Amino acid sequence: MGSKGSKGNPVREHGFRADEIDTSRPHPARIYDYLLGGDDNYEVDRRAGEQLVASAPEARIGVRANRAFLRRAVRHVVGTGVRQLLDIGTGLPTAPNVHETAREVVPDVRVAYVDNDPLVHTHTGALLDGDDTTGIVLADLRAPRAILDDPGVRAVVDFDEPVALLLVAVLHFLTDADKPQEIIATLRDALAPGSHLILSHATGDFADRSGAAAVYSKATASMNLRGRTEIESFFDGFELIDPGVVQVPFWRPDTPPPPRSHEIGFYGGVARKLD
Repeated sequence: MGSKGSKGNPVREHGFRADEIDTSRPHPARIYDYLLGGDDNYEVDRRAGEQLVASAPEARIGVRANRAFLRRAVRHVVGTGVRQLLDIGTGLPTAPNVHETAREVVPDVRVAYVDNDPLVHTHTGALLDGDDTTGIVLADLRAPRAILDDPGVRAVVDFDEPVALLLVAVLHFLTDADKPQEIIATLRDALAPGSHLILSHATGDFADRSGAAAVYSKATASMNLRGRTEIESFFDGFELIDPGVVQVPFWRPDTPPPPRSHEIGFYGGVARKLD
């Protein structure tokens, strides 16, 4: 299964077929899509989503609050003058997408999407077909150097200029053995001064989320909840902007917070790379 871009579009064909996509187990991107009200999911994902809501009743509100945080954060960094975004772990397309959100502020933003799910690659590639200022690359966050060197990424992103690196709701799918801090350091060191990091991460700080973690343990990627101090350490080498690392509904809100905001198990923050 794959997606072919038009001439000039850095979408790559990887030769994936429908039967190579695992539909026997729930997938985090498809569960997330279901909780957001999307259609790109299977029965196994919907069952997992309902199990997740049963164990964490605010889960549906939480993923929507996380998506709203993403939009606010993108508008902020683009407002500072950043014109390139590298979104790793992009997930299935959900309108408005990152490039659409960014272009609400300025029209000339370039966005490279990266995900390790062939279904995401295909759907995003179809969405971007004919747009040579965006691209989708099939790659894994666990191999950050390969992402940085990928021709599809390089066709969109100039690492000599400031970049906004998006790691939104993806790091909790890495275990400590994956060395997430080293992965972020590799990505950070490739960024020019003035670049930004937008990051959100699931946490169990506000309620027992062992039931939610158990749902993901049966999926294609398990969820590893972390506390605020550990999540803050992912911003090493960056300067956090106000209000720092907070629950996502409280990061520069532009609307009243949703119900049960204080139970939402996502931290988020935005930071600027030190000169």
